[in-house]
Amino acid sequence: MELYRNVNYNCSKLITQAYSTSFTLGIKTLDPRFHAPIYAIYGMVRYADEIVDTFHGFDQEKLLNEFIAATFQAIEERISLNPVLDAFQETVHRYQIDHELIRAFFRSMEMDLYQEKYNRASFEEYIYGSAEVVGLMCLQVFVEGNKEKFDELKDGARALGAAFQKINFLRDLKADYQELGRTYFPGVDFAAFDEGMKSKIEAEIQQDFEKAYQAILRLPKGARLGVYLAYIYYVSLFRKIKKVPASRVMNERIRVPDNKKLALLAQTWFRHKLNNMQPWTGIF
Repeated sequence: MELYRNVNYNCSKLITQAYSTSFTLGIKTLDPRFHAPIYAIYGMVRYADEIVDTFHGFDQEKLLNEFIAATFQAIEERISLNPVLDAFQETVHRYQIDHELIRAFFRSMEMDLYQEKYNRASFEEYIYGSAEVVGLMCLQVFVEGNKEKFDELKDGARALGAAFQKINFLRDLKADYQELGRTYFPGVDFAAFDEGMKSKIEAEIQQDFEKAYQAILRLPKGARLGVYLAYIYYVSLFRKIKKVPASRVMNERIRVPDNKKLALLAQTWFRHKLNNMQPWTGIF
């Protein structure tokens, strides 16, 4: 069984490496005991996201419902022949991940199938389920059963997840709006997207970042550097998005090159060693 579990965790690791160089770098800087469970969480959420975002030409509703059922079956039976779900269920049990967080995540995935425009309430529900609960699942791993620590940091974890997701929305505006027909930000007319609309969204993201930073400083030592690196990477991406005009954001996927990510890794590690984990608020 140990060999089986290791193979399954390695499948989730492979998925993470294939889909996200930034998160892979972040996970590598966590304490080694956190690597497998965070890979497992990412693997599950990545596959669910793929169903609703890229499986066009297939019955996405059916596939998602089957995936949801298989996930909870794996959790109930404590085993699955799906390697991604087996690794995830083992992580859920080991770290006592709240099942309601998983349900909220899947509700947001269902929204991607049916909802194209969002008001403030549905937008906040979607952000919570698609991003904030992922941060909370990871936090449950990091605190290793310490409920007092979890309660202390949960608002910051939610804020960081929200910031990441909103930046992803800005980065992927072209694909979401032009190709998938989705408009996540409420009250924004993307047919006439301008600097004022962009600045309003950016101000909201900055508030999320500022709240998240305070929680990062209080994370357990084994998790702090990896989460801080993810924070710095997204701050760097955010800075780049802020510098380009709204018209370019609508027509181009803004990204941070891999060589820049490696430079950020080195800078972040150095700051962490010097106990100088600055918020980088000056770059906003």
